[in-house]
Order: sequence, then structure tokens, then C-alpha cells
Amino acid sequence: MKEYLIFGGVALVIIAVVIYTVIRNNKIRKNGVEADAVVSRIEEEWTTSSEGGADFSEIYYVTYVNQEGKSVEARLENAPGRTREGDRVRIKYLPEKPHFAIWVK
Repeated sequence: MKEYLIFGGVALVIIAVVIYTVIRNNKIRKNGVEADAVVSRIEEEWTTSSEGGADFSEIYYVTYVNQEGKSVEARLENAPGRTREGDRVRIKYLPEKPHFAIWVK
């Protein structure tokens, strides 16, 4: 029984994070400010499931100058097409949360 409670709690946390991310990204799409950015680094991330399967993803970091003239690094996922370090890309961000950004397609 204890295992079910732990699993249920973990599942609720994961669902909450997914919902928060979707809401935040929709807000950025609707109200975000566009900016030119440069892909500053790409990190590879491997995760393993409880069944032993592995999943690979790439986390992209871009650097851009916000409306206040400050250099900001933001984390993005799911790059459109083939994206490499040093590439110039277009992003959208919220001025009040500049470290969160999305790709402009």
C-alpha cells in the first residue's frame, strides 16, 4: 500500500510540472517578446525507465539580450530541425521571467 501512495505522489508531481510547463509556454507564445539569440551550449541527457529502457534528449541553452539590455541565458528543449552550438535562432520570452523561453518557428 505504501508503494502505491509513493507512486501516486510522484505521478501527481509529474502531472503538475507538465501542466505548469504547458501553461507557461502558452503564456510565452501569447505575450512573449521576440529576440535574436545564439545557441550557447547543448547538453545531452539520458534517462532510464524502471523497466531498463533509455531515453535520450538534448537540452539547448541560448544567450540573448533582453529589453533591459542585459545578457540572459535561457534553457530550451525540442529544437526545431538541426540546431548546433553557435547557430543564431529566434526565441520568445517573458520580460518578468527571462530565463524561460521558447523557439519561434
